[in-house]
Amino acid sequence: MISLLAPLSGVIVPLDQVPDPVFAERTVGDGIAIDPTSQTLLAPCDGRVIQVHRAGHAVTIEASGLEILMHIGLDTVALKGQGFTPKVTAGAVVKAGDPLIAFDADFIATHARSLLTEVIVTSMDRVASVQPRTGSVTAGRDVLISIALRGDAPAAAVESGTAVVSAPVIVGVPTGLHARPAALIAARARQFTSDIRIVKNEQEANARSVVSIMALDVAGGDTVRVSARGYDAAQAATALSEMLATSLNESDTGATPAAASLGGPASVSAPGPSADGHLRGVPASPGIAIGAAFQLRQNEVVVEERAADPNHERRSLDAALASAHVQLEALQARMAGDTERAAIFAAHQELLEDPEVVDAATERIRNGASAAFAWQQAYLKQADRLFGLRNPVLAGRAADLKDVGRRVLHLLIGHEAKSVDLPPDAVLIAEDLAPSETASLDRSRVRGFCTTMGSATSHVAILARALAIPAVAGIDPRALDVASGARVVLDGDAGILQLDPSAQDERRVSERQAAAESRRSADLASAAAPAITTDGHRVEVVANIGAEDEARRVPEVGGEGVGLLRTEFLFMDRRTPPDENEQARTYEAMAMALGPSRILVIRTLDVGGDKPLPYLPIGPEPNPFLGERGIRLMHTRPEIFRAQVRAILRASFKGKIAIMFPMIATRAEWREARAAVEQERASIGAPPVQIGIMVETAAAALMADRFAEEADFFSIGTNDLTQYTLAMDRSNPKLAPQVDALHPSVLRLIDLTVTGAHAHQRWVGVCGALAGDPQAVPILIGLGVDELSVSVPAVPAVKAQIRTLSYDACRAAANAALNAGDADEVRQLSSNSQPRA
Repeated sequence: MISLLAPLSGVIVPLDQVPDPVFAERTVGDGIAIDPTSQTLLAPCDGRVIQVHRAGHAVTIEASGLEILMHIGLDTVALKGQGFTPKVTAGAVVKAGDPLIAFDADFIATHARSLLTEVIVTSMDRVASVQPRTGSVTAGRDVLISIALRGDAPAAAVESGTAVVSAPVIVGVPTGLHARPAALIAARARQFTSDIRIVKNEQEANARSVVSIMALDVAGGDTVRVSARGYDAAQAATALSEMLATSLNESDTGATPAAASLGGPASVSAPGPSADGHLRGVPASPGIAIGAAFQLRQNEVVVEERAADPNHERRSLDAALASAHVQLEALQARMAGDTERAAIFAAHQELLEDPEVVDAATERIRNGASAAFAWQQAYLKQADRLFGLRNPVLAGRAADLKDVGRRVLHLLIGHEAKSVDLPPDAVLIAEDLAPSETASLDRSRVRGFCTTMGSATSHVAILARALAIPAVAGIDPRALDVASGARVVLDGDAGILQLDPSAQDERRVSERQAAAESRRSADLASAAAPAITTDGHRVEVVANIGAEDEARRVPEVGGEGVGLLRTEFLFMDRRTPPDENEQARTYEAMAMALGPSRILVIRTLDVGGDKPLPYLPIGPEPNPFLGERGIRLMHTRPEIFRAQVRAILRASFKGKIAIMFPMIATRAEWREARAAVEQERASIGAPPVQIGIMVETAAAALMADRFAEEADFFSIGTNDLTQYTLAMDRSNPKLAPQVDALHPSVLRLIDLTVTGAHAHQRWVGVCGALAGDPQAVPILIGLGVDELSVSVPAVPAVKAQIRTLSYDACRAAANAALNAGDADEVRQLSSNSQPRA
């Protein structure tokens, strides 16, 4: 048995939970990870250093015939040595506890994907078992891993056969053969019986050994050969040569939009676009822009750490907080006509009073820190905690907290943020933008922007859509290497930044912009007319809204009502829930804005699980999407649920109101919720209202015929229905291309819902993102959906599209779609069934 001491202090994280498949799937070897609290990597045992990576982020020790790899952070190879100070070199003999690498944890945490440090046994041939401990460990003192050996493993016999040496291969991995690509190559090599070597400048590495490959110190663009001997030598040499010549998806797996859109820090990959000249991200605000790239950098202010008078420093902090309140109130006043945008800065005022931040800063001041240093450390620590939760909503709040934090910090040090002199036709590129920066963008100069961090749900994305600025979030970090002044095209619809567009590309973009503007004008001019197909089939087109000002816009764009009011906007970013009177006033105002003939479908509060509220504590859940959320949470908090129901019923005196419940899966849930509505309606003497359910689970769709015996209507939430049907987290950008609601399995559930509803004369709406997808509209109409509920700006376009369609053709396309093999086939069917522009 061999014991390895903890090389770092921190919390132990199982390898399965490391967000990198090469480590999590044990391609490199077996071991454990540490979320570190110390900043010097120590030797876990006596041994010999056999490799220190040139980027300084990884070291390998040989001990008792085993190779032990220690890899600090994820994607830290891209930092090219920044933040790391190796204390040893290859060949050094070390004792347990000797320092190996010192590193700057703050720098790495803000410039790499993660600070998780992996301790891996890479030579598993002699290992019978790896037994890691759990909990927390102290560096150099606690045992981290116990390794049981199975004895000396016999050397693998190499079959006699031909020796083959490949032609020179230029290594295609931009960052070279570090841990991840080395592990992929080694795994492929183990599939052959031949002895396989990678040769560089007369040095060679065993292709089955991750450490051996890394020790070759192969950089991107280096030339190597593959040497193999054995019966399958030719196949092995060809296979590995082909692998080495590719990027091994390294350009797509480093600090990609997967980390960035969830709000985590993004690392910088090697420069160079993909083969088509595009860098990809997540669509955040629609539209297309062409212009000159402008790199916008945001550097944290360096401040004095210590101060002599704690009382003076606390007074300074109080004064800065008060001044920040005044500034945010002024921002709100400027946006008085835009409820959603004004609410963002109201939320910022709440963040100014966050006790976790203020109390932490106050404690540091008491211990002798300056007000500026104490505040900076407090807000950055809290923001990093939010970023680390891997939740796009909370990651957006982390960006808000940094924005507020910088505002107060600048007031403390008397530093005014300088306005940036932007060139005309600027396409901004940044790691992140603050909401206040976004709100103040000069629309006469800024054509669009992209950020390596952020997501489509962030406040920055909301503001971009409100300002009609094309935007892409979670862009490939290589965008940060694009030279300012370079011509680029930003496509907010597709989530793409195109580099070096040709004159022909620019002409096409200009034509597309002109055509889109002309089409928008024409659609808006006819928006009031009903949406009727060419053969006389009527479809209701209504809007999804989440703010009072959006309700006022619905009639202006031709909306025939509201198919989904997301009431969460009333409950988020506050410390206590809104009371019944506040809710009633809001719902009444919306109903009156729509008028007596337009329906307002109000969804009861849909939070919990992945959308927590501070005043609705929920214990940790292994899978929040399958946990206590939606109607399930409301049944455990009946006082909040019933207050909302009463507020909605009070509003029903002012307009045409309907209620629907989210996340219904069983009839017991439905009946309990409906009974509560009827009890409250009787208590206040309100008129009858339609009561329906959201179809977001396969259970609800499969039981639609039974639910339709009691529910008045169905509204299909295709976003959740798709993720539950395909078992793919819709907030995970790595899975985004596959989470397509036009998958035939999802369409079959929609078909079941419509059939079950219509059998009982119930109407069916679709309020998910699919309702506004031009390729989905004819399929949904053909399936018999009665109502499409889309974003407010999309209403005129969807109505205009419906007027060009034939209902018979839509039904034929829908029938074909139900029997298609995948979503791509459905989209092709839809494209072929629609009239050409």
